[in-house]
Amino acid sequence: MDTAFKIVPTDLLEHYCSSINPAVYEAFVKLHDSELSMDTFSFYTSVSAVFSSKIEGEVIELDSFIKHKRFGIAYQPDYTRKIDDLYDAYLFAQQNKLNQQNIESAHAQLTKYILNKAQQGKVRSSNMFVLTQDGKIEYVAVVPEKVTSEMEKFYHDLDVLVTADLSFAETLFFAAMLHLVFVKIHPFDDGNGRTARLIEKWFLAQKLGEKAWFVQSEKYYYDHHQTYYATIRRLGLDYEELDYNQALAFLEMLPNSIVSNK
Repeated sequence: MDTAFKIVPTDLLEHYCSSINPAVYEAFVKLHDSELSMDTFSFYTSVSAVFSSKIEGEVIELDSFIKHKRFGIAYQPDYTRKIDDLYDAYLFAQQNKLNQQNIESAHAQLTKYILNKAQQGKVRSSNMFVLTQDGKIEYVAVVPEKVTSEMEKFYHDLDVLVTADLSFAETLFFAAMLHLVFVKIHPFDDGNGRTARLIEKWFLAQKLGEKAWFVQSEKYYYDHHQTYYATIRRLGLDYEELDYNQALAFLEMLPNSIVSNK
């Protein structure tokens, strides 16, 4: 596509689109809602909220959360409330357009019990490091002085993409790339991974319709979380030196999640 983006890289777009297996689209077309869903409960929204949270280390099982949401089984609040908030953020996304204001509102919703109110939906003003489990620096995000300008570029490109005429393969590419660019900016004090995965799904739904909400990408990322993190790390350790030409392995995970949808 002949469009000037400010931050979303497109060097891999042609190769990516030419390599998408037709089976991915065939699998997407066959997606349908679960028989467990009802007017007051969405099974696949539960899957998204649970596994996106589990990627971030939350200890909760899908079976327990379904019992909690669908059947009203009571658990200790600490066990369910962060996932409840993320579930509500997904519901909000399903009812609203994908744009800056609504992303910030969704972030405020999903971080109700993670961040102080003053930090919810607000870009960070401090340095951001991603650490390994043993406390070593794994990634240095953009400096706080540049967060706002980088996010302005992100939202510019997002607005262009939301209204662009994209093929199925292009839609997958840009959904995953928005996820990746957002994570690398790391604009918030917390909740960046959850928000990035929501944006990816949200973008798919804006372009492809409600079937996109049935894609179990968050579960796929959790089931392959070592690969998920490894492919994100592959771009580099410092924001200023990122090489998005190393992103292909990450971008391939989204179509893989569609084909493996079960």
